[in-house]
Amino acid sequence: MKKRLLLRIVAVTMSTVMIAGCGNSVYTEGTVSKLTEDEAKKELTSLMTKVDVTENKNPVLDIYSEDVAEADTLADIDTFPVTVQGHGTINLEVAAPSEFSGSAPDDWLNEVADKFNKSGFTSGGKDVSVTVRKISSGEAVTYVSNNAYKPDIYIPSNEALGKMLDASGYKSEMLTDRLAGNTAGILMKKDVYEKYTETHGDVTVKGVLEAANANELKFAYTNPYTSATGLNILTAMLSAFDANDPLSSTATEALLEYQKTSPPVAYTTGVLRNQAAKGIINAMVMEEQAYINTPELKNYVYTPVGIRHDHPVYFFDWDGDSDKKDAAKQFVDFCLLPDMQKLATTKGFNLHNDYVSQDIGMTGADYIAAQKVWKQNKNGGRPIVAVFVADVSGSMDGEPLNSLKQSLISSSTYISSDHHIGLVSYENDVTINLPIAQFDATQRAYFSGEVKKLQAGGGTATYDAVLTGMQMLEDYAKDIPDAKLMLFVLTDGEQNAGYSLSRITDVVGGLKIPVYTIAYNYNDVKDLETLSNINEAAQIKANSDDVVNQLRNLFNVNL
Repeated sequence: MKKRLLLRIVAVTMSTVMIAGCGNSVYTEGTVSKLTEDEAKKELTSLMTKVDVTENKNPVLDIYSEDVAEADTLADIDTFPVTVQGHGTINLEVAAPSEFSGSAPDDWLNEVADKFNKSGFTSGGKDVSVTVRKISSGEAVTYVSNNAYKPDIYIPSNEALGKMLDASGYKSEMLTDRLAGNTAGILMKKDVYEKYTETHGDVTVKGVLEAANANELKFAYTNPYTSATGLNILTAMLSAFDANDPLSSTATEALLEYQKTSPPVAYTTGVLRNQAAKGIINAMVMEEQAYINTPELKNYVYTPVGIRHDHPVYFFDWDGDSDKKDAAKQFVDFCLLPDMQKLATTKGFNLHNDYVSQDIGMTGADYIAAQKVWKQNKNGGRPIVAVFVADVSGSMDGEPLNSLKQSLISSSTYISSDHHIGLVSYENDVTINLPIAQFDATQRAYFSGEVKKLQAGGGTATYDAVLTGMQMLEDYAKDIPDAKLMLFVLTDGEQNAGYSLSRITDVVGGLKIPVYTIAYNYNDVKDLETLSNINEAAQIKANSDDVVNQLRNLFNVNL
């Protein structure tokens, strides 16, 4: 029950938007709205005449609201799955990226760890084993640097992440700079690749940026806070803007200009694949091993760029146990055996061995600074106006709603004070709990106060609430014409009151406002996916308390 609450909390805060679908959707991927923007605005006004909306005229100010530390917003480390369980007297926990610890063919380390555990290794007279936990390279950095996780062995996709932990004061010993070879690079659709090479020659990050700025291609990359590939490409972009100083004002300003017209940074690699399938982008980033194992990308050409992704191995001596260190070295040596490396090759690793890292000399502190530069400039300097839409129907009563409140308040710490935020809740009817305003200290306190007083009861008029949030955004945008509008929705069930999804899809498409949806403990998300896909927003399905982390990451990408 606790996990469900957290999920709801996070989900709500994260996007506060989750639209459960009722009715048959008229939208499919790639569908274009039947309404122009002006027509959609008129239709929105008409539809809103039948929506019961109550506006809170006296919002509650939470005078006790306090800033929340990042460590307090992290889900329990056990939300990241253990994929191999060791049982030795000395049992080393290994933090491994998804390309090593997922499902076949992304399971090389799982197979090797299982073989190691059955091989009878000992250290100091004690039997040795390893436990493998699947966690992205970036998330591992976040957890370790907040004292929320202490793995014995850390295997990031590339050295940048190891440098970042070292710069944060978490010292380790590199046991090898390569456990299984890989590269990250740029995928370009074949026809676009042919035109590109005719004009620009070899594929380089600088050339791709020039082509993108010339509208010759649409290039997208992943979140540099969680994705090692995203961080690699981000720093390569900054270097392309200023080779002498990737963190200079020249590079920062160039990134700002590029982000003004570029596709949004993708929440996950899966989002990139979907965008490519729909023709929204025709160039993107990906690791080579993932590309090799994704048949639907066979019409794309891969070119390695940036630094290599050779999976260096770091050992943390948390308790000064020399036997653990010896055991860690035994495990690394086992992974490097010819038979284990041959297995890695069959999984898509150890290709492009001749590729040399394009090392731009960044330190761990530089990589951390690069993430902050991206965070400040990812929206191209445009102000963001967002409305959170929270489901407070009867099914949310009790612990779920309490968790929702906690999550919304905690996650709001990831929202910049430069943005403009409003809050809507709904059951049978819709309530504007907090009109949109700049998210300064006062608005933040009002937001906290209104979230704390939410009460559950009634039905689920999800799409009435979506329309209300869009009307708020449209009205507010009149004073900020260059604003980037967003809607975030959370729901735990299907709509059973008010408008259906099919009735509002053309309005949503015509207004071009992305709707980010989060489904909590709710499996039939077809309508939610439809809603989010209309304007290329992410749909997140949450069934455990890792939704807190998903919320944090979603906010880092969008807010």
